[in-house]
Amino acid sequence: MKTKNKILLSIVLFLVVLRIMLPEIVLRLANNELASMKGYYGKIEDIDISLYRGAYTIDSLYINKTDLRHNTQTPFMSAKTIDLSVEWKSLFKGRIVGELEFIDPILKFTKDKAELAEVKKDTADFRMLLKSFMPLKINRFEIKNGKLQYVDNTSNPKVDISMDRTHILATNLSSVEDTAILPSSVLATAEIYQGYMELNLKLDALSDKPLFDMNAKIEKTNLPELNDFFKAYANIDINKGTLNAYSEIAAKDGKFTGYVKPVIKDLDVVGPEDRDDKFLDKVWENLVGLVGVVVENRKKDQVATKVPLNGDFGNVEIGTTSAVVYLLRNAFIQAIFPSIDQQISLSNVDKKNNDDKGFFKKLFGKDDDAKSNKKPAK
Repeated sequence: MKTKNKILLSIVLFLVVLRIMLPEIVLRLANNELASMKGYYGKIEDIDISLYRGAYTIDSLYINKTDLRHNTQTPFMSAKTIDLSVEWKSLFKGRIVGELEFIDPILKFTKDKAELAEVKKDTADFRMLLKSFMPLKINRFEIKNGKLQYVDNTSNPKVDISMDRTHILATNLSSVEDTAILPSSVLATAEIYQGYMELNLKLDALSDKPLFDMNAKIEKTNLPELNDFFKAYANIDINKGTLNAYSEIAAKDGKFTGYVKPVIKDLDVVGPEDRDDKFLDKVWENLVGLVGVVVENRKKDQVATKVPLNGDFGNVEIGTTSAVVYLLRNAFIQAIFPSIDQQISLSNVDKKNNDDKGFFKKLFGKDDDAKSNKKPAK
């Protein structure tokens, strides 16, 4: 055999062997990275590499929070499949970016193990981990059949609540198509105890300061299915009721404005199911039930309010007075309409709110908020 052919054959054999060994090499490197994370421990069962599409697939990943003092681990994040690949359509626009897809992920927060106050730190750590796995900038991100869970094993009763069948699709995160002030978008849906959640977010993912316009709604959530939560933290249980909630928030230049509008339909706190409760629990539940009856709009059979939110990300201003006014207006003057108001946009962020009006003027005056803040027709 000629020397040239021997060299060519050796190169081909080397590439074949490298291709066979590459998944195992990448798997070991990835698991070493997961095992060396401070405060966490993780493992990947398998990795499959698809050179023809510039991708690799992670099979069965889990990451646990670790407690070195007690030598314990608490589940934090897991996923059946994670697919990391080059977004080929962006190559035709002269950009090399990636796309990331999670199948059946679970993100679990456990009280005293993964405190909600640590979400920002956990998110930053997880982003650094993803960056080590995917060196390209992410332009498309998708979660299929996800679950967000909160567990409190220290409460009585134990709290275990979740948001299920979550689907999130984020596109143009790297502004490959830079055609608007808010070029990126995030659409999300989820099921919440017989109800559902929808979120629509427009943002500039590359902005130094938060720049976004968001609206979201939760509808038809069955409140009795959350009784462990209410019993543990409010010492009440609910016999009947559904929760609808609506929100809009916009942010730019470090400031934000918006509102949250909860609407509870058919609320029933006290019922025959409570006859075996302790005496003080009965007194408390009857008091809560009485307040619910007083502030209920009888025609619509709903308790509702609207809570304005303003300020910057280091100083949140909650419109408490306005929340009380809206609660009373809903009960005695005009029922709050259960929907997104379409009042908030980027142009509202710098506007001064009207929370300095007198209490009775706000209560009996015209609700001109909708006129001054309403988004222009598109």
